[in-house]
Amino acid sequence: MPGLTEPALRPLPLATLSPQGWLLERLRLQADGMAGHLDEFWPDVARSGWIGGDAEGWERGPYWLDGIVGVAYLLDDDRLKAKVRRWVDYILEHQQEDGWFGPRSGESTYADHDSWPRIIVLKALLQHHDATGDPRVVPAALRFLRLLDGMLDEWPLREWARSRWTDVVWVINQLHDLTGEDWLLRLAAKCKEQGFDWFGYADRLPFTGKVPEATLRAFQAQHDGNWMNDGHLSSHGVNVAMGLKAMPVWQRHDASVDQKARLLHLIAQLDARHGQANGLFSCDEHLAGRHPSQGTETCTVVEYLASLEVALESFGPVEPLADRLERLAFNALPASTTPDEWTHQYVQQANQVICHVTEDRIYTNNGPDANVFGLEPHFGCCTANRHQGWPRFTSHLWMRSPDGAFTALSYAPCSFEYDGLTVSVAGAYPFSDDVEITTHGTGRLRLRIPTWATNPTLTINTPTDPNPPHHQHAPEPTPGSVHEIEVSGDQTLRLHLGASVQAVPRTGGAVTLERGPLVFSLPIGEDWRQIGGEDPHATWEVHPTTRWNYAINPEPTHLSRKPISSNPFSPATAPLHLQVRAHQIPWPLEHGAAAAPPPTPSHSTDPTTVGADPSGPDPATGGPEELTFIPYGCTTLRVTELPQI
Repeated sequence: MPGLTEPALRPLPLATLSPQGWLLERLRLQADGMAGHLDEFWPDVARSGWIGGDAEGWERGPYWLDGIVGVAYLLDDDRLKAKVRRWVDYILEHQQEDGWFGPRSGESTYADHDSWPRIIVLKALLQHHDATGDPRVVPAALRFLRLLDGMLDEWPLREWARSRWTDVVWVINQLHDLTGEDWLLRLAAKCKEQGFDWFGYADRLPFTGKVPEATLRAFQAQHDGNWMNDGHLSSHGVNVAMGLKAMPVWQRHDASVDQKARLLHLIAQLDARHGQANGLFSCDEHLAGRHPSQGTETCTVVEYLASLEVALESFGPVEPLADRLERLAFNALPASTTPDEWTHQYVQQANQVICHVTEDRIYTNNGPDANVFGLEPHFGCCTANRHQGWPRFTSHLWMRSPDGAFTALSYAPCSFEYDGLTVSVAGAYPFSDDVEITTHGTGRLRLRIPTWATNPTLTINTPTDPNPPHHQHAPEPTPGSVHEIEVSGDQTLRLHLGASVQAVPRTGGAVTLERGPLVFSLPIGEDWRQIGGEDPHATWEVHPTTRWNYAINPEPTHLSRKPISSNPFSPATAPLHLQVRAHQIPWPLEHGAAAAPPPTPSHSTDPTTVGADPSGPDPATGGPEELTFIPYGCTTLRVTELPQI
């Protein structure tokens, strides 16, 4: 049996790369916020069945562990590393003789043969091994996969594991890279065979609009009341986000099919049918169409990021994938939480004008509290799972290729030392167009030049060069390409990635303003009302205090900058302000959310007809106004898709 093909890129060993600047502060906020303390008070982690407790013993503890491992080792935080070791030690020391991990009732039920939460545990253990070289991890993982190989003949993949076989194969691929054991490849093929057909799904997306609740009920009725069926689970947004991983993980097994093209085709279909301005597809919690008030689950944000990161490993710095990675990381990811990282939403909305408990709601099947901020609004999976987003993104900023070169996928501030080369990335990217990269040692760098870059330039300064001028202009970088450069000694590279404001067409004549990887939104004044829980993880509704129903003139706009703070993702600290001319228009709430953007008006509205919506104050005038837009990731309440005048 032939082995796996080599991936185009591999991440550096975990904790080799260190976050700096605002990114370091973001991870520290996670450490000081919910991620770093969830195991101290939330029963499903604090008393998890995975560590011998009496609470949930399925996916929530493993999800939290998978996120906190990355935070702990990237920060080199002794307190968090001790938490990781406690969990890792218990799991490994309590592995059963046949290889089984975790709780087991001893009954002949699928729950006692469900591989899904065990795969999350293996993902966390492999991260821990990558950071520490713990010699227990690989033998323990192989024992479980040996058990799984035989178990699948009697208990085939079902339910969540059938939809999420892509993560099983990703784990198998990692272990094959570490051990070269060929039986693992046969196990991967068995999992693919038993798993949901994401390849056929990618070739022709079966859900071309909002999935009605009646359709979900019909799926359930067709399977004797069981909602764990292919129709139901394949329209579930988190499963779709994980399903994107099918193409890159299987590319390494069979390179005869162009899985990269297939993946890009699926993403294009999701954009066309369910795409949102923030780079996500709607799913609240099933695929929900292009209406900008439909929600997207926070688990979908981090799992979409994870699938893109795996795709970039397999396929290399493919620009549409790298561009989407940045769009999600710099917009949707920070928007899903409060700036202090203590509370989150179950779903976020591109046009999010109110966060409240409402029985009249727009979602496919989410509950009344899905978009409030809290500890576990609607359902607790995101409470545990969301913490993987920032550490995985950080560990994929720079990756290495088989020829030893280092590829930059994004320029968030960071540093690393590997194979005789030290690289440090400084600056306020993505809030600044300028990136400074200093190097010490000899190596080859491949710098991604985004498609959106306007007249990019690269200048190289070699302080020890005895022959002035010290500033050398390298060959001009090309947008949408990878620029290769050899470095030696001490050098400073100054990369300028200019960007212009773009008015991007959306459904129904609306537009969204974008600049580089950042989406801009109109921030809405906020009235935070505590409705439950206790600080710092209380449950909050957020009501608007300023008007939001506008049509805009997207040209001309004026961009102004503020000094970047250590925590830029907040309405109060947003580093970029975009001035936009606008007119207020009639635009009400429907089903507890902003109605679809109304048709484009041709002139200013009669002030007596606007502002009837009870969620905000009456307007003083319908005449022209100048509004300030800020990056989407800095907002809580916002309008992102607006009609244009």
